[in-house]
Parts: sequence; structure tokens; C-alpha cells
Amino acid sequence: MGQKCNPIGFRVGVTEGWKSRWYAPKQAFGDFLVEDERIRKFVNNKLNKQPPYAGISKIEIERTRDEVKVVLHTARPGVVIGAKGAEVDKLREELEDLIDRRVAVNIIEIKNPDIDARLVGQAIAEQLRKRSSFRRVMKQRCEAAMSSGARGVKIICSGRLGNQEMARTETQMLGSIPLQTLQAEVDYAVTVAVTTVGTIGIKVWVYRGAYGDAPAEATGGRDGGRFRRRNRR
Repeated sequence: MGQKCNPIGFRVGVTEGWKSRWYAPKQAFGDFLVEDERIRKFVNNKLNKQPPYAGISKIEIERTRDEVKVVLHTARPGVVIGAKGAEVDKLREELEDLIDRRVAVNIIEIKNPDIDARLVGQAIAEQLRKRSSFRRVMKQRCEAAMSSGARGVKIICSGRLGNQEMARTETQMLGSIPLQTLQAEVDYAVTVAVTTVGTIGIKVWVYRGAYGDAPAEATGGRDGGRFRRRNRR
């Protein structure tokens, strides 16, 4: 079962928390849900899809009676905050105009972006847009994740790789990814690289160890750096 569904959704409510934390009566639930989606889409378009790229990995939303609290997990907090907090104040004002409610913005720095699945996917997408070799980029990101303490990492790229006419799928993997174990902390993300010949889908799994375990040492992985690659047409 674990291999057939999203690893994050598989764990929500068991070992992972919700990204939106609020309660609403039946009449207001739909409006709040639409507001959450508008906030996420606006922040993603503003900070992730245009320079300077802020590396936003996760957007959490909490609601009280009076305000909406938006928590941004980012690898580059200085870009989001700006000089003397000017950029974060501007972002807060834009969000207030967007949903017509009082908004508070909090910034949380991601200490180790190399084992964050969404940031790994965004880095690969950026390199593919610059026409880098997809095999080299995937291998570099796998090795960087393992050297940063991940227990396993798997990357799948699908599309017209290398500007080829025929779309195909390339998979590279290091370590292990126990998808069926709920106690395994597996981060997962899907990103898209928009290139001149078409879009390339990028899926990233990062296994960080069991919940509650101490962070893994940066030793190159449990398999001693053994590298596996599968190419499927």
C-alpha cells in the first residue's frame, strides 16, 4: 500500500502533522479552504518561481478568530525577510489584500536543505532549465543528500530528457526507501521543470531515518556509497 500513495498523505495524522491547522463551521469551511489554496499559490509564484528564489519548502497556515498566521519554511530566510524586514512586511500586506484578513507571517529556516525533498526537486529543476546533464545532476543531488545525513534517496525524472524526441523515465537511487513503514520518516515532493522542449516531472523521496532517531551521520549512506540507476523506457 505504501508504494501506491503519497508518502506524506500516508503519514498525516499518524506521524506527520497537518499543513493547515484550524477549525471552521460548515458554512465557512469552503471559503477558508479556498483562501488557503490562494495563499499557497501566491507565495509559491512570488518566492519560488521568480528570482530571487527563496527556496520555500513548506507553507503552514493557522487561523484564530482575529488573524491568519502563515509559517514559511525556507532555506534562504534573508531573501524572504529583506533589509530590515522590508520584504516580509510587503509580503504580509499583499497577503492581507489577497484575502482581506489580518495576516501574520513567520519565517523558519531549514537547517539542512540537502535532505528536503522539495528543495532537492527545485534544485534539479533549475539545473535542467539551464540544460545541464540530467544524469549528472541527479547523481550529484543523490550524493549530496546522502552526505548530509539521509539514509536513502530516490529521484525519478520523466519527460523529454536530454532534448530527445521520445519521452522516457530515468531513476537514480542511493540507500533504502522503506515506503511501507509508517515509523520511517520519508519526505516526498513533486516538482516540474519547464524547458524549451516540454515539461519534465521530478519526483524525490528522501528517507531520514525512523521518527525520534538521532540524525544520521554524514557517511555517504548505509550502503557505503553504492550507487544504483535504473533506466526504463
